[in-house]
Amino acid sequence: MSKAIAAIVGPGNIGSDLMYKLLRRSDAMEARYMIGVDPTSDGLARARGVGLTASAEGVDWLLRQDELPDIVFEATGARAHLANAPRYRELGIMAIDLTPAAVGPYCVPAVNLEANLDQMNLNMVTCGGQATVPIVAAVSRVVPVDYAEIVSSLSSKSAGPGTRANIDEFTETTSDALVKVGGATRGKAIIILNPAEPPMMMRNTVFCSIPAAVLDDKALQDQVSESIHKMVASIQTSYVPGYQMKAEPQFEAPKDIWNGMARVAVFLQVTGRGDYLPEYAGNLDIITSAAAQVGDLIAQRRIIPAKDSK
Repeated sequence: MSKAIAAIVGPGNIGSDLMYKLLRRSDAMEARYMIGVDPTSDGLARARGVGLTASAEGVDWLLRQDELPDIVFEATGARAHLANAPRYRELGIMAIDLTPAAVGPYCVPAVNLEANLDQMNLNMVTCGGQATVPIVAAVSRVVPVDYAEIVSSLSSKSAGPGTRANIDEFTETTSDALVKVGGATRGKAIIILNPAEPPMMMRNTVFCSIPAAVLDDKALQDQVSESIHKMVASIQTSYVPGYQMKAEPQFEAPKDIWNGMARVAVFLQVTGRGDYLPEYAGNLDIITSAAAQVGDLIAQRRIIPAKDSK
């Protein structure tokens, strides 16, 4: 059976972590190229050390190769992907976008992967989005969510230059995904880079406003909790073992700031596998694991069958 050829564009924290995941877990993809622009990049040196072809000549170099990649994982920044996406599409290269550029539809594997397998460009939202959108979706499958608000706290050490340069895009893209994928009517995202020592694990708090009548209906509360538990278990068993709730969902009475709606609060922690940065970098782990999951399924269902039929 053939394999899909994969290229990683961006050798920073996210790109380097993704590289190790593709090498460790993917039977459907061959991680062949790592592309950057800095010849002294640690990520490029690591890529060469594990057998990838690495270049500091950027996307121009990649697209001149005799054998082009079938899938490009974009791990640079939103502006870079906005420029690169049309070039990938013109050459028939599938793009999995780990920046907040949002050129293609949002993809959160636990929620809407099956609906997006035929797309040529998929956006992985953000690390915070991958952690929190599934919870909002789990709640909205049972009761209406008028408003979803998430707070994503990351260790400052796990946030590289790309993440720091895209803070505005992070909040905008995550907020939008809470609505378009999570099912909330309105959404808001907040990111906190915490400089604490020792570094803190990735923590995410999800608040969903729900009808106040839920507080008087124990059976409905149980349905909401069960939906959340099923979502957490799905993510744990499919691609992020370190994804967990830190407490049971908490149902709270209406407050003025919630316009008379009740609220359910969910508290999450993501522990990384330590593929590139230590376990505290769960923000890397959840978005790179999600991207690898998407790449694997697209390779198995679309790219490899097309190659083997030739």
